[in-house]
Amino acid sequence: MRVLIIDDHPLYRDGLKALLAGLDPGLWAMGAGSVAEAAALCAGAEPLDLVLLDMNLPGANRLAALAEVRALFETASVVVVSAEVDPQLMMQVVDAGASGYIPKTTDADITMQALRLVLAHGVYLPPEALRLSSSNRNLTPKLSDKQRAVLKRLLQGKANKVIARELDIAEGTVKAHLWAVYQALGVASRSQAMCRAHELGLFGALA
Repeated sequence: MRVLIIDDHPLYRDGLKALLAGLDPGLWAMGAGSVAEAAALCAGAEPLDLVLLDMNLPGANRLAALAEVRALFETASVVVVSAEVDPQLMMQVVDAGASGYIPKTTDADITMQALRLVLAHGVYLPPEALRLSSSNRNLTPKLSDKQRAVLKRLLQGKANKVIARELDIAEGTVKAHLWAVYQALGVASRSQAMCRAHELGLFGALA
């Protein structure tokens, strides 16, 4: 497994590398202090499986940095690791395409569980974010086969263009299916769909 840690604190990068060793005996991990350094380090290298990105890199716009990292490492799952425990920010990050958000205060065991979920093509949101979702638990909405296929990949953290490629449909068609899924779930965004799917127990049903 190939992992890149982008964080401007060397000691934190080293600590994460030590923790990640428990995920895979063949782990290859590299650290970078900025997105530009990460791009230079990985230029021409084999594709990454996972990128862990600090949300507050010096001189970087947070969501812009996330977008840049996702564009640089399209095949990798990108997880934000941040000292900020802001549920709204967590939702924004997932809406922007991250596969998860792990506060730096999260203990080692939960961090490992969260990363295993992401590596299994899931999306991790901490309890603080999930509590923002509605407590209303209606019956599972009716979705077409194509809508279920799109929702399944959405919950795996895949971008619209990746979903389009896998399902052999146009990206505009993916967006149309997502709009229909959001309508069916009674939500307005990717992160809200995540929360709603969690409430309805759709993860297992769509596996």
